[in-house]
Amino acid sequence: MSFEWKGIFPALLTAFTDDDRLDMDMFEKNLAAQVNAGIHGIIIGGSLGEASTITEKEKEEMTEFSVEYLNGKIPVIVNIAESTTKDAIKQAANARQWGADGLMLLPPMRYKSDDKETITYFKDVANSTDLPIMIYNNPVDYKIDTRPEMFAELVKHENIQALKESSRDVTNLTRMKNLYGDRIKVLCGVDTLAMEELCLGADGWVAGLVDAFPNETVAIYKLVKAGMIKEATKIYRWFMPLLELDIHPRLVQYIKLAAAQTGIGSEYVRAPRLRLEGEERKRVLKIINDRIANRPHIQ
Repeated sequence: MSFEWKGIFPALLTAFTDDDRLDMDMFEKNLAAQVNAGIHGIIIGGSLGEASTITEKEKEEMTEFSVEYLNGKIPVIVNIAESTTKDAIKQAANARQWGADGLMLLPPMRYKSDDKETITYFKDVANSTDLPIMIYNNPVDYKIDTRPEMFAELVKHENIQALKESSRDVTNLTRMKNLYGDRIKVLCGVDTLAMEELCLGADGWVAGLVDAFPNETVAIYKLVKAGMIKEATKIYRWFMPLLELDIHPRLVQYIKLAAAQTGIGSEYVRAPRLRLEGEERKRVLKIINDRIANRPHIQ
């Protein structure tokens, strides 16, 4: 399908049962909540989807289910987070076969590639597929920085179309727009910077807390794009204590707990991750429940 890299793209959680199997009933429940809120596309198997622990078969099942469920209404994007170029190309082919509409592509995992190696990796994957690609830049967590100037080579590939910008350097958005205009769509990948970057012209938001609060996330995007900054700011300020859960090493556990509290997720994670307990769980629960108690009315 043809689509634009614009709007809210949830990095979906991978739902598990208490015996560590995929929980497709809960996955569907969360997906339905996202669609009902008006999101613009979904991403499967990202960092929040516990990419490093899910199997190829599980990713296939979630992708094929989503493709059938959505039936072309919005795009299904599959994340690629592999250690070798060969494996990344294989995953791109798999995604195509499963019916995905696009790819989110991280730099090589485990090996800290230099600029030339990183660019070559992205180009090799792009050359192997006709699926549109969003590069994922997250040097804070993955230690490789795909800086704006590196896209001078990447824009030569028509299917490299977007950037998920998670460097936490807001100025990268303006640098990308100054260098490439509308050629590369830029989506904010850090929840706590989302409204700032949307106001500066970001095309969308790859969101995390949307997995628990889809209506509020979509509302902020729509209000900013409509120029209703005061109204968006009110929701964003309410949201901020929750959005800060997205920038913690245990963001998966935190956001799964939030989704459980709003009734569209569960707390089950896959080892070596462990469910929250003790004082940490109480502290995070208080943040979540305080916000739920004062949840804004979304028209």
